[in-house]
Amino acid sequence: MPKSPPQQHLLSLLLLILLLLCLNINTNAASATTHKFREAPKFYNSPECPSIPTTTNTDLCSDQTIHVAMTLDATYLRGSMAAILSVLQHSSCPENIFFHFVTSFNSNSSLLSHTISNSFPYLKFRVYPFHDLAVLGLISTSIRAALDCSLNYARNYLANLLPPCVRRVVYLDSDLVLVDDIAKLAATPLGDQAVLAAPEYCNANFTSYFTPSFWSNPSLSLTFAGRNACYFNTGVMVIDLERWRGGDYTTKIVEWMELQKRMRIYELGSLPPFLLVFAGNIAPVDHRWNQHGLGGDNFRGLCRDLHPGPVSLLHWSGKGKPWARLDSNRPCPLDALWSPYDLLQTQFVLES
Repeated sequence: MPKSPPQQHLLSLLLLILLLLCLNINTNAASATTHKFREAPKFYNSPECPSIPTTTNTDLCSDQTIHVAMTLDATYLRGSMAAILSVLQHSSCPENIFFHFVTSFNSNSSLLSHTISNSFPYLKFRVYPFHDLAVLGLISTSIRAALDCSLNYARNYLANLLPPCVRRVVYLDSDLVLVDDIAKLAATPLGDQAVLAAPEYCNANFTSYFTPSFWSNPSLSLTFAGRNACYFNTGVMVIDLERWRGGDYTTKIVEWMELQKRMRIYELGSLPPFLLVFAGNIAPVDHRWNQHGLGGDNFRGLCRDLHPGPVSLLHWSGKGKPWARLDSNRPCPLDALWSPYDLLQTQFVLES
């Protein structure tokens, strides 16, 4: 049924407000692109690493290449730089890593790419513009404006953005550092059917991610029937892109987002559609690979501790980012573990 003119006007207004919110967040953080980052050291493969020919396409399509995907924007650029450094520093085969950076189509991708190249002159990477309009009409407002920006949904489109020869990728958020070899994470067994792997947290209150109207509607809540559905954090995932493409999982996630626009069934950003499609059907990853929640706000004494057990990856998910807390001289104790990877050198003014 076609929308009436008032409905069309309201929808257009809401989309405009959402776009302005995202642009405002990027504008407020634009100073991140005026930061000067020092050059990172070059890291070399160990003698045991498989050799990969040096041509770009061979690097890109070799089965020996470890593919890492991240989003890249001005807001989290400082965090992204630290994450890249941590991956390379702890890798046994850093020269076999290929980075795929997804940027907003409206961002200054050439400046972001230039910044990466200056600090990591030997890094193998590509930049992929992501069109905001692909998802703006599907995004529902959530509890934090930062969660509603279109780039947060780019991970759903990796199978479309990355070249078809890339068959497996490790997706990483920008607010984390690795302290272990990413090759171990990339080699996670996915079994015969799993499309992605991630650490699961079955002690979390899974029902809280969806609204009462979702749980009271059997045609919706039964989507989890027969699945041991647990929460998992989408900031660290190993994704089989071949299986994703074959099952058209981008469309499956989009269908839940379209339903959300018609009747509100969840509250929190880009995570619930992933839970609806994948929860209970993912390959397990040890919790050491996502010590998340370290971004708890310390203004009310909520600094987070590490989960029990070994640590391979520290993740400052949440509102508090380590670089912001360190700059404001209000760090949490664990922020000291992030600071050795901070490549920020000094601030300068871009010439007009």
